[in-house]
Amino acid sequence: MKTNAVGVAASASWKDYLELCKPKVVALMLLTSVIGMLLATYSLPSWDVLILGNLGIGLMAGSAAAINHIVDRRIDIHMARTRNRPIAQGKVDAYSALAFAIIIGVLGMAILMVYINSLTAWLTLASLIGYALIYTLYLKRATPQNIVIGGLAGAAPPLLGWTASTGYIDPNALLLVLIIFAWTPPHFWALAIHRKEEYASVGIPMLPVTHGERFTKLHILLYTLILIVITVFPYLTGMSGVIYLASAMLLGLRFLQWSIRMIRNSHKDAAISTFKFSISYLMLLFVALIVDHYTRPFLLAM
Repeated sequence: MKTNAVGVAASASWKDYLELCKPKVVALMLLTSVIGMLLATYSLPSWDVLILGNLGIGLMAGSAAAINHIVDRRIDIHMARTRNRPIAQGKVDAYSALAFAIIIGVLGMAILMVYINSLTAWLTLASLIGYALIYTLYLKRATPQNIVIGGLAGAAPPLLGWTASTGYIDPNALLLVLIIFAWTPPHFWALAIHRKEEYASVGIPMLPVTHGERFTKLHILLYTLILIVITVFPYLTGMSGVIYLASAMLLGLRFLQWSIRMIRNSHKDAAISTFKFSISYLMLLFVALIVDHYTRPFLLAM
């Protein structure tokens, strides 16, 4: 038997609690965290850093996601993309979800403090607060620039992976954060265009709702151009070589092609297709960084 989003759920399985953690989103975050760890050194990170570091980061990211479910439970039931979430469906009640979020958040913080280092623990906590509280509770409902301002929290994982591996903040790690920070607006605004009517119906001031699709598409194009420029920085600073540069240019041009298709309305499903491509784009870009990182010494030695 199910209840509404604010009632008490009759039963919940482990899958429902896993869904609260947004596992697909956390998996992408952990990919960038692992890449941060790998890029921090030419040798492989230790197993305790690789396993316990990502476990702690993943648990705190899952805690932030669960809090997002709790805060958004009343609007989730009105949106096709979110109406099947566990709290919206009444499978998990809000109090149980909050207890779950606190437990895994504290556990993640403890793992990072005890087994990794305090810098990574505090940075991860700041990221949790930025997403779960500042973005979800305030920015999301306060400004159409919500995803731009709040995107910094979601851009932190490669920095967290880097500090977990080294114990300090490196400029190259901040460059990885900058790449994700620039990637977030065109990525999320493409989805916002596809779901514009749903955001409008629940009063969330996403950019296409407040300023229209044409304005949003132009900003997606501009941010894509900014992103392409920023992705050249790792090559210019000597962090990466030609393998990465070629990959970044090819991926960037493809992203730009989708942005132009959106403006021209030359593809029926351009918005959601751009959103889906943007996920593959980020994964492939960071994989290219890793391939370049570990093959570059051999290429230079030739």
